[in-house]
Amino acid sequence: MPIGSITRGTTGTNRLRRVDRWIATLPALRRASDPLVVDLGYGASATTSLELLQRLSRVRPDVEVIGIEIDPARVAHANLSKRPGVSFRLGGFEVPLPDGRRAAVIRALNVLRQYDESLVLENWHRCVDRLQPGGVLVEGTCNEVGRVASWVDVTAAGPQSLTVSLRLAGLDKPSIVAERLPKVLIHRNVDGERVHEYLRALDRHWQYNAPLSTYAPSQRWIATAAALRDEGWPVLGTKARWRLGELTVAWPAVAPNGFDWGR
Repeated sequence: MPIGSITRGTTGTNRLRRVDRWIATLPALRRASDPLVVDLGYGASATTSLELLQRLSRVRPDVEVIGIEIDPARVAHANLSKRPGVSFRLGGFEVPLPDGRRAAVIRALNVLRQYDESLVLENWHRCVDRLQPGGVLVEGTCNEVGRVASWVDVTAAGPQSLTVSLRLAGLDKPSIVAERLPKVLIHRNVDGERVHEYLRALDRHWQYNAPLSTYAPSQRWIATAAALRDEGWPVLGTKARWRLGELTVAWPAVAPNGFDWGR
């Protein structure tokens, strides 16, 4: 039987555009001999899976997307939208794939958010076990319109980084992402936890660089990212990514106290 629980299934056009854009850059996708991508828990309609195919096919024209949902009614409904390159099947965190295939990338957005924190690690392990060598699980959360998002990328070696992606125009404080952190971190935004210190530092440098908004919010964000890096935070990526409102840091900088990958 599928592993997991039926969740709300909320979805929407363009909701996952930020994470899709990031996935399109991954070597796990671009170099895969079998560019199979799973949209795990796509929700009440086929929208996010169809958009994922469209966006990733720009860098891998031979990409294949399989949407997996635990609700049979949602699978039946999504199959009405089936087309070359995208299909839908019943399943959960066991990620059932045909013919023994494994995924280059599994995207699971707004799924574990609705589970208990204690269930995160075991479901990460299940998904990672269904990846190709070098494959990546991308798991996280975003708001209803996709303007506030964050995700963790997880490999066979464990979590690698945390990415925050925000719409910069009109942004008051970057720590607004606290309410949309991945489940593994969302309850850790408290004194003594690394992610709390990270969000405080992010807000501080965003405020300090406020005068740069005169030029563009992206210039303020680029300066914020550079200042964090100079302060010693393990900021990854380049200005090209920062300009999009993204900021990625290595996982150890934000890992919960006592976190143990267990493998």
